[in-house]
Amino acid sequence: MKSSSSEQVLASPPPVLAATAQALPNETGALVRARAFAEPLLACETLDTGENILAHADAVARILHTIGGSEAMQAASYLVYACDHLNKPQEVIAKAFGVHFADLAMETTKLVRVQRMARLAQASATRTTAATPMAQTAAAQTESVRKMLLAFSRDLRVVMLRLASRLQTLRYFAATKIAVPPGLASESLQVFAPLANRLGIWEIKWELEDLSFRFLEPQTYREVAKLLDEKRVEREASVEQLRLRIAADLAAQGIAAQVQGRPKHIYSIVKKMRGKSLGFDQVYDIRALRIIVPTVPDCYAALSWVHSQFSPVVAEFDDYIARPKGNGYQSLHTVVRDAAGQPIEVQLRTQAMHDHAETGVAAHWAYKEAGTKGYSGVTASGAYDAKIAVLRQLLAWERDLSGAQGDGPGAGMFEDRIYVLTPDAAIVELPQGATAVDFAYSVHTNLGHRCRGARVDGAMVPLNTALKNGQTVEVTVVKEGGPSRDWLNTDLGFLVSHRARAKVRAWFNALAMHETVAKGREAVERLLQREGKTAVKLEDLASQLGFNSADDLFEVVGKDEFSLRNIEIVLRPPEPEPAHDDYALIRKPKVPSHGSKGGVLVVGVDSLMTQLAKCCTPAPPDAICGFVTRGKGVSVHRADCSNLRNMVTRSGDRVIDVQWGGAGQSVGAVYPVDVAIEAADRQGLLRDISEVFTKEKMNVIGVQTQSVKGTAWMTFTVEVGDAGRMTKVLAIVADLAGVRSARRR
Repeated sequence: MKSSSSEQVLASPPPVLAATAQALPNETGALVRARAFAEPLLACETLDTGENILAHADAVARILHTIGGSEAMQAASYLVYACDHLNKPQEVIAKAFGVHFADLAMETTKLVRVQRMARLAQASATRTTAATPMAQTAAAQTESVRKMLLAFSRDLRVVMLRLASRLQTLRYFAATKIAVPPGLASESLQVFAPLANRLGIWEIKWELEDLSFRFLEPQTYREVAKLLDEKRVEREASVEQLRLRIAADLAAQGIAAQVQGRPKHIYSIVKKMRGKSLGFDQVYDIRALRIIVPTVPDCYAALSWVHSQFSPVVAEFDDYIARPKGNGYQSLHTVVRDAAGQPIEVQLRTQAMHDHAETGVAAHWAYKEAGTKGYSGVTASGAYDAKIAVLRQLLAWERDLSGAQGDGPGAGMFEDRIYVLTPDAAIVELPQGATAVDFAYSVHTNLGHRCRGARVDGAMVPLNTALKNGQTVEVTVVKEGGPSRDWLNTDLGFLVSHRARAKVRAWFNALAMHETVAKGREAVERLLQREGKTAVKLEDLASQLGFNSADDLFEVVGKDEFSLRNIEIVLRPPEPEPAHDDYALIRKPKVPSHGSKGGVLVVGVDSLMTQLAKCCTPAPPDAICGFVTRGKGVSVHRADCSNLRNMVTRSGDRVIDVQWGGAGQSVGAVYPVDVAIEAADRQGLLRDISEVFTKEKMNVIGVQTQSVKGTAWMTFTVEVGDAGRMTKVLAIVADLAGVRSARRR
């Protein structure tokens, strides 16, 4: 038999539900059709609690009916369980009932799994002791509350569905006397019951509290229940006499009133006993009456009569009509003593106040129909205002939970977050102190980039204004544009969210990257034109150099991290060694010169104007050749220099034989030599190569390095007195780990 979760009830509605007032089509017969659809799938299946799934769905539908849920909402309680038993639930449910029901069922499953995982994590992390039987980790509670807030922002009917599911789960455990997982019971008491309280759904709130407390502290629960039961007959008789007397006397005063005895809630009694250090006999609401009258003036008239007939306890009077509770609850509360001195709690309210006290937001759950009635005493000009009012109650609930933690382990767990509303009444979670710019980036990156102004609760504010819980935020944008660099200035306070700050940085990095790539492309294309290689495909060139794309090549060139010399090497393949005839041509003496010996210029004679070519860096005993330049004397090249060959081809008559000076002239002379090394890049490579030159007593006067895709290209400029030694040194370098080639340039 297949088992699934006991929490498979609506927890997170689909986004589409927030966008339309017809989220769940209230069609006639939806409930009957949904049950008929689900029955063959669920009749023989059980939840992980052991409860039959169809029976659970039936009970949830009945609870929803009791608190005023529509037929369509009751129908949804069956369809959400069918998902686990269908191959393609989204398609099947959408075809049979519409896309709204299908999205509702699928999104529900996702959030239920998240909450189940949070409970499991809490169960493993929390070690319950006798001193703290109702303890729940702050992390698990925070996760549950935040997930619920964000889920409920999409469709407020989720609240009733979620509460109804949890209430039925607790009822099942109570009826079967099966042990309840501590995580589920504590979550019910510390998350679900406060939610019902904040929304004023007292009928569910009391039962959730009593059932949760029964499972968490069974001994205390039994003790209080026993105390209530011991004098139950006597107490009920006394309360009934008072009820009949007050009803008759109010009627005689011309006040039409319903006088009722009020149920006793064990958890409420225990809270008062613990909170005020009272004994059981000192708790006032063990005997309690409720008076329901037609109008508000009748409430005060009835209160006046009650105070005239009994002795009021002044400190125990509360006027919640003049000052409603945060969840919209309104009533007059007073405590009086009868002739025997026994306390009696009396509540006075109108029928409308009573309806709201029993079902709270459920009385206005279809906020699209709220109209001018609004919610919690807030006048609503339409569906939007009604929904905003309810959402703000949810946000106030979050603040209540935060404040209720006191100095305990969960204290301050909400202090780092705020919740604000979009113009479409969706909740957005932000860090404390967030601004309208943070809000815009949280909604959409592009909205943040184009944000230029903001309205908070309808009033224009500066973009760096810190937002507060429950505010409605609307941003104004431009059609095109990007963020301001001022937003990254922490002193100006435009951004608090790390996520928003990262998006702004990414925008400017992308802008800088675009400029860098354009700069690199220009440099590469200019080189290709100079080399006469404009036909070369840029992607092919990048691939030859080890880059994945041409833009990758342009990027490193634009950053000056990749020398254009490397591209020149690829564009100029090595030329074949010159034939003997070429050498003969180069060494053919053409121009005698002052200071020469038999027409041969001697390099190193101070009176002669000579310079060593930088393209090939000749050094003794290299074979050399001279080329007469215009105004700069004779440029001395290595005989195998490719640049020299090109110059000979163009101006062969300017070649001159040269030779190195004698031993006496060159004692102590050093010459710069360029060494090109290619190697696999690794840590310590530069150090190892430098140590070779140091050991060989060669002074390194210049180093250029470039690493791309794991390959390092290095050019060392080394001073040598005899280039012949370079062969030995280069062989040593070539033997180093990772070195692929080492040669003179």
